[in-house]
Amino acid sequence: MDKQNILDLRYLRMARIWAENSYCERRKVGALVVKDKMIISDGYNGTPSGFENVCEDENNVTKPYVLHAEANAITKLARSSNNSDGSTLYVTAAPCIECAKLIIQSGIKRVVYGEKYRLEEGINLLRKANIEVKYLNTDTDEPK
Repeated sequence: MDKQNILDLRYLRMARIWAENSYCERRKVGALVVKDKMIISDGYNGTPSGFENVCEDENNVTKPYVLHAEANAITKLARSSNNSDGSTLYVTAAPCIECAKLIIQSGIKRVVYGEKYRLEEGINLLRKANIEVKYLNTDTDEPK
């Protein structure tokens, strides 16, 4: 296994650990933005700042204002002195189309994800924008 694959697996495993910070019950998703082998931002799915940390309503439906992990990581960058031009986003689940738009606009050039999603519009849009997209199953693609 080459060096890049080993790094990709490590950062993706770290994103999985970061997902554990999510208060969402139905699905926990984590994301890391990495540039020059440094983590410059992180995020997990959850409610906006100042909201109670409850992601689902009484019927176990995700509340409409819950932010995805990618959106949290990208918007966190906007409040920092870092920028994501040329970086890699590691995310535990395939990005949706809304997050794909944010990824494109943020200058991220690679997306590595660890779980496929039934809808592929986000992945297709990233590819259309010439962003490198890589699926890695961290359960089966462990480094040797």
